[in-house]
Amino acid sequence: MKKIIYTLILPLVVVSGLVFANREIKNETSKKSTPKPLSAAEMKVELKKWEATPDGIKFKKWEASPEGKKVLVGAAKISNQINASTNMQAVVTSLSLPPGSRLGFGVMVSINGEDYILSFGPEKSNEFQQLHSLNVNDKIVLRSHFVSYAPKYSYPIVSGDYVERDSKIIYKRTPRKGGC
Repeated sequence: MKKIIYTLILPLVVVSGLVFANREIKNETSKKSTPKPLSAAEMKVELKKWEATPDGIKFKKWEASPEGKKVLVGAAKISNQINASTNMQAVVTSLSLPPGSRLGFGVMVSINGEDYILSFGPEKSNEFQQLHSLNVNDKIVLRSHFVSYAPKYSYPIVSGDYVERDSKIIYKRTPRKGGC
């Protein structure tokens, strides 16, 4: 009788031990997966580390080059309108992006005499349908929340949030769900 009780209790102890150990492992991984945000000082240290890498050195050289300065000046010219998310008048100059670009769907535009890449993101089935009706020399009104640049491109990259042609909205970015 004792042998039967021991043979029944032993697997129960082993299984409960495994379940408890598995729960502890899951708790540890969930705690590690949420890193705390870096402080301003830590961010400066990380930036200095990155600037010492080959990519960081290459980027700093590009920023100091005439081409890099031109791109940075172009981005600075529209930064006030970007920050305030105000309307910008633009003219479509090309329906294709520069060769080799990996920005998804976009067009080239001129804003106040400067050329920009107007990028909308990865091509999706029907999201950009009305934007395909744009033609070269079309005058549009656009809004954006972000302008960026990269050494690969000779133009600042404007992220398109809203496009209007002839007082008709032809594109409006849908806000992300569950985000800020």
